[in-house]
Amino acid sequence: MKLEVKVPAVGESITEAVIGSWTKKSGEFVKMNEVIMLLETDKASVEVVAEKDGVITTSANAGDTVKIGATVATIDTDAKPTVSAAAPTPAAQTSAPAASSGGGGRATHPDLQSHLSPAVQRVVNETGVNPASVTGTGLGGRLTKSDVVNAKPAAAAPAPEAKAKAPAPAPILNGPSKQGDIKRVPMTNIRKRIAERLVQAQHNAAILTTFNEVDMTKIIELRAKYKDKFKEKYGVNLGFNGFFVKAVIEALKAFPAVNAWIDGQEIEYHNYYNIGMAVSTERGLMVPNIKDADQYSVAGIEMAIRDLALKGRDGKITPDDLNGGTFSITNGGVFGSLLSTPILNPPQSAILGLHKIEERPVAINGKVEVRSMMYVALSYDHRIIDGKEAVGFLVKIKEGVEDPERLLIEV
Repeated sequence: MKLEVKVPAVGESITEAVIGSWTKKSGEFVKMNEVIMLLETDKASVEVVAEKDGVITTSANAGDTVKIGATVATIDTDAKPTVSAAAPTPAAQTSAPAASSGGGGRATHPDLQSHLSPAVQRVVNETGVNPASVTGTGLGGRLTKSDVVNAKPAAAAPAPEAKAKAPAPAPILNGPSKQGDIKRVPMTNIRKRIAERLVQAQHNAAILTTFNEVDMTKIIELRAKYKDKFKEKYGVNLGFNGFFVKAVIEALKAFPAVNAWIDGQEIEYHNYYNIGMAVSTERGLMVPNIKDADQYSVAGIEMAIRDLALKGRDGKITPDDLNGGTFSITNGGVFGSLLSTPILNPPQSAILGLHKIEERPVAINGKVEVRSMMYVALSYDHRIIDGKEAVGFLVKIKEGVEDPERLLIEV
């Protein structure tokens, strides 16, 4: 029976994918649930596994663009694995010839060379002769004293030369400029899709960015106080993202347009909160979602973020992880970014950018104090979100993070 391997559905509104690579060649035997192909879309890389044991025959090549549902291979479930070569039987194996008991002219057997008599070993030590380089004339090809005495000693290692002075630096030669050297490599398919979506976001939305700054002092003190107990209880580090996600959810509840998007001539509002967390991977930037994030505690959010980061690192992010997000957060601060204007993640209408925490002098109750400050940025689609709402949204986040107890009692 021949089983068709079809391109699976890999996400909302995705009609085609690119075959990134085949992990099994045509004609090879595959086992059920073994990965046979890697598909790439504009959102993720998806592993396709064999549904049955059998011999695979591919009908599409790596790099081909294929439609969802298209047949790209077959698996012959009646075929059996072939044996490339029979293992040799013990009788067929050739043994090393044993040295005869005769006299000279025989090369010393390696095993015999390692078993020198005490007298021969003493001569070897005195003369510096390498036993492996001497032909034995004794019984079974063993070395005798005369064999070692008549052999040429190993060449002495040359005496180390006096340390030469470091040569003067060579003059800089005039020659061809290296400024013209270039390297051209093709874009990966997933990088092409990311580029297309980013350009699409710029063309299809009226993007504006507004900024604010957050005093992180209290939340840093809270983290320092409880981070050890938190790690002991939940097995994850107590970071800042959990608090920001909680603050974002409260702000989205206060300003529902930020959690909505435009669909044609309509505005689609969402009564759920799927928060995307941008993850940098070797294959590019991805934004997997914490589904129903409002149902999680700070600890639950931190564990969800950890799981998404591990899946991103291991290339295990799925289309389900990427689909359905209503709002996104990107943290350039982990790379040292002080300020940025993040780009929307379509079809979402807004994205929050977090940045590096820096100590700065600020005015507190008429006095100058050094505080731990962070700039935050909200990029938003001005077609659906007014400036007043955007500013109010950031103020709501600022209030929550600067007074983290409010996040815990949701006021």
